[in-house]
Amino acid sequence: MKYIEIFLAFFVSNMLGYGGGPSTIPLIEYEVVTRYGWMTMSEFAEVLALGNALPSPIATKMAGYIGFQQGGILGSVVALLATMVPAIILMLALTGVLYKFKDSPKVKFLTCLIRPTIAVLLGSLTIRFVTNSYGQAGLFHTVLLMLASFVFIEKMKIHPAFIITGAIFYGAFIIA
Repeated sequence: MKYIEIFLAFFVSNMLGYGGGPSTIPLIEYEVVTRYGWMTMSEFAEVLALGNALPSPIATKMAGYIGFQQGGILGSVVALLATMVPAIILMLALTGVLYKFKDSPKVKFLTCLIRPTIAVLLGSLTIRFVTNSYGQAGLFHTVLLMLASFVFIEKMKIHPAFIITGAIFYGAFIIA
């Protein structure tokens, strides 16, 4: 039963998550934290931060880790398969259709409509992370990390992986 839950959690998230990793993260968070209760929001935030710091697609890294945590090696394999199967199904089924209509104004318009939805999902996830961080680390550390991240990423053009790594060290040695 546990492996079926692992499969469903990642299959549903990746089947509904149009647009890749950023659109699937809030869906994975819902399945893992809210629906199945496998992790707290804080633990999920840590997995997300670690996954963002490593190369390769975020959804597969998170699936591998969470699947392993819940069901060992077999759980990891099940979660990874559930993450990849939707893309394989859609690629096989829709490649011809997408190629035929790729320049269609209607398809471009639909894609433009999906982007704000993804932004809202990521925004709501960010609000939950900030609320959780504020509750655990306090206002000062939360605001400091947010402002420092903004300056380093937007103004100094430092890669987010370095910012995440620095925030992990800050949290481990300064906050803890």
